[in-house]
Amino acid sequence: MKRALPAAPMARMAGRRALLAVPVLLTVTFAVFAVAAASPFDPVKAYTGSAGLTASQENLDQIRANLGVDQPLVTRWWDWLTSALTGDLGDSSVMRQPVADVIAERIGWSALLALTAFAVAIVLGTTLGVLAARRRGGLLDRCVSSLAYTLEAAPAFWLGLLAIWFFALELGVLPAGGLTDTASDTVTAGQVARHLVLPAAVLGVSQLPWFFLYVRQGVGDALDEDPVRGARARGLAERTVLLGHALRSGMLPMLTLIGSRVPELITGALLVETVFSWPGIAAATVQAATSVDFPLLAALTVLATAAVLLGNLLSDLLYGLADPRVGFDG
Repeated sequence: MKRALPAAPMARMAGRRALLAVPVLLTVTFAVFAVAAASPFDPVKAYTGSAGLTASQENLDQIRANLGVDQPLVTRWWDWLTSALTGDLGDSSVMRQPVADVIAERIGWSALLALTAFAVAIVLGTTLGVLAARRRGGLLDRCVSSLAYTLEAAPAFWLGLLAIWFFALELGVLPAGGLTDTASDTVTAGQVARHLVLPAAVLGVSQLPWFFLYVRQGVGDALDEDPVRGARARGLAERTVLLGHALRSGMLPMLTLIGSRVPELITGALLVETVFSWPGIAAATVQAATSVDFPLLAALTVLATAAVLLGNLLSDLLYGLADPRVGFDG
């Protein structure tokens, strides 16, 4: 008889985390407006561009009022917050369109890139970690561990430039960037898949070392535990011992890694999107920051913070499901 999933404890944990997330998100949004207010960049100059050089002071003051940047810090933050709670995220001054539209047009492509890269990192990291832990000190273990430590110190943008040089310029087997071919006006699944290979692979490889090292250590330690030795002594097949006993025990520490890697994944995704001209939220984030676009900057920061909080919740839920002794009291 299958054990029922602890739905009620999971729901209680999620509810507690949601309540704790409210003050965190409020603090983050206020900090965004505070940092933007202290920034030397003038949002009016960014909005008007070269036309602002010949505009009268009266026109500049009117634009400042229209953008709402002539109001005190607390007033700007409160007006944005109350509007956001009703679903109105305001208008982006740099994109010249509603913030909700800016995010809606880009978030799907960013999610596709991040999730694909995360899957690559988890699958490859787990597979290589298990193989290395099976024979620690062997040739495969030494080679992959050395590569993992090297990749751990390599910036994502450097890996991206290296991948473009080798696969796009030298071999010519994959496109160097963008979402579709330059000669095409339509977006097809085949074109997206081809253009996704390099950025997803680069982002996934940049996250792979941590998953590999955690799985290698966890599975290696599990293989030395008495239950696994007892399973071997009973004559169980090595594959059964490795996958049925050692892997399950060794994967527990890796589950906590999922949430902690979300901030690095977001940062890496921004760099990779910029290098490969991927049409995600990277360009919008950079423009919002340099142009002091308060509504867009606040919305993107809240989105990133929410992703981190959800990642931490997911890792705790997975850990609780994998090890019932932990429970869902966090």
